[in-house]
Amino acid sequence: MTTNSHLTHVLAPEGVAPGTGYSHVVWGTGRFVAVSGQCSLDEQGAVVGEGDPEAQARQVFENMRRCLAEAGATLADVVKLTYFMTDLAHLPAVRTARNEVFDETRLPASSAVQVSALFRPGLLMEIEAFAIVPEGR
Repeated sequence: MTTNSHLTHVLAPEGVAPGTGYSHVVWGTGRFVAVSGQCSLDEQGAVVGEGDPEAQARQVFENMRRCLAEAGATLADVVKLTYFMTDLAHLPAVRTARNEVFDETRLPASSAVQVSALFRPGLLMEIEAFAIVPEGR
């Protein structure tokens, strides 16, 4: 179990098999923020990193960071990620990009779901986030 000022992360509760690259349970106190699924679109709406899952994931996390900032939150406040991916084989590339922006000892709870398609051709993933922002920020 790890904690920071307003969040607690439990990698694996007793009796639950440890996960790889996520916390089984995260809780905290503060203001709840939901970020809609983000895709690898730039400011003009063009796909970034077509065919490259790691490049797409980097753009997704950058878009997520900007959305969180609008709510006074940071990536460190994220408690849950949900990955919607057209191919789960891209998960290692996504984890590489995720580990560049998240503290590996305080990873959010996560779910990964394979989908047949996303709303635009060329998109490989969409990732949504839930965050808890400490009171006073």
